[in-house]
Amino acid sequence: MNFVKIFVRKMSQNTNLKPLNRVGVIGVPFEKGQKKYGVSIAPAAVRAAGLIDELKEIDGLDVKDFGDIETSSCENNVNVNNMNHLPLVSACNKNLSERVSHVLKDGRIAVTVGGDHSIGVGTVDGHYNVNEDMILIWVDAHADINTNKTSESGSVHGMPVALLVRELSDYWPYLPTMDWQVPRFSIKNLGYIGLRSVDKYERLAIEKYNVPTFTMEDVDLHGVEKSITHLLKVLDPENRKPIHVSFDIDSLDALEAPSTGTPVRGGLTLREAIKLMEIIHATGRLRAIDLVEINPAIGNENDRKRTIEAGLCVLKAALGFSRKGSPPKGITDLPIQTISNN
Repeated sequence: MNFVKIFVRKMSQNTNLKPLNRVGVIGVPFEKGQKKYGVSIAPAAVRAAGLIDELKEIDGLDVKDFGDIETSSCENNVNVNNMNHLPLVSACNKNLSERVSHVLKDGRIAVTVGGDHSIGVGTVDGHYNVNEDMILIWVDAHADINTNKTSESGSVHGMPVALLVRELSDYWPYLPTMDWQVPRFSIKNLGYIGLRSVDKYERLAIEKYNVPTFTMEDVDLHGVEKSITHLLKVLDPENRKPIHVSFDIDSLDALEAPSTGTPVRGGLTLREAIKLMEIIHATGRLRAIDLVEINPAIGNENDRKRTIEAGLCVLKAALGFSRKGSPPKGITDLPIQTISNN
């Protein structure tokens, strides 16, 4: 038995969950959670780069594209201080939550391609509606745990974690149009990897609730393998809970993924991100993954290609692609050269 099989068996023990080899892809062409044009065209750009075909090449993976969710362009006149485009964010996430739940109930891993990170509200809400014992790994340069009172920008892509966790529900005013979303997810089931641009009140929240966090400083010290292994052990010591990964492309170093709206130098290398996802895949408990904040309108053609390819590598690693290659199906030997008598 090779190392990968041993690792999968070890990480999957003491769990009733079985690894899934069925995937449902959801596109979210949405950008109103931040202020820059372009992130809404990422789902189309990632598909055009071969997303579906590349996932189908992974041995044994059944892939179904559920298309893009509908996003509204008609905004109600709702005034919430320091919270831009709330009605549009709310409508998008409501539709997304329902779609994610549908994909999960179909027995598939929900793969959501955004869009800005405000869509994390919908993906996590939809997952929680199906698996209440889920844990959330937030891979990002930013903590995204601001409220409208602590945000410096008013952009909702910096607020999704604060909107989701029940422990912070009392720190919000009433949010018109958001009645569909009740904060039920516990911050005790949240962990961070890759942080390196954290606002003061976000750091306060992380320390107040003792959220397990591996900043880039910690990743540099311990390595990505020990970081994610420890994080999973803290959040799920019995190896039994469904895993949701919300992956912001800006968790990667800006040299690896330049086409994104809020790049921060000093991030994960692509190799570290791939290793991170391979370890999560090996648990057999991944049930949802988001890929957000790719912005094809930023940078030149090489920047766009580099960023999209990095995103594809991350998704493929999370879903079982092996860097060492796979043998052809049903074939046990190399072809033999036949000699013609002519």
